[in-house]
Amino acid sequence: MTTKSSLNGSADHLKSGEAQEIPPLRNYLCLTMFTCFCPAWPINIVALAFSMMAQKSYDEEDYDGSKRLGRKALHLGIVSFVIGFVIITAYTIVHFTTVLFSR
Repeated sequence: MTTKSSLNGSADHLKSGEAQEIPPLRNYLCLTMFTCFCPAWPINIVALAFSMMAQKSYDEEDYDGSKRLGRKALHLGIVSFVIGFVIITAYTIVHFTTVLFSR
């Protein structure tokens, strides 16, 4: 087995064809920050926490953990958006129907 020495003295034990490809970061931070404006705050905060934990795992080169946490952040972000949309829609319907029928 041949090793290549890098400039800082560490040995590279990987052959040129066996280099591990780094997956892209998917922490869905923009989605979770957007859903913080929806009125489902406990779920939004948990989604934001999972998004930040996915970023931390990615920085620590735990790509599988980052992918798992990012997927949880995505699912919770979607759930909080849907719940927030339902709450806003229900509030709007109740508000305008009570205003129209009270006259």
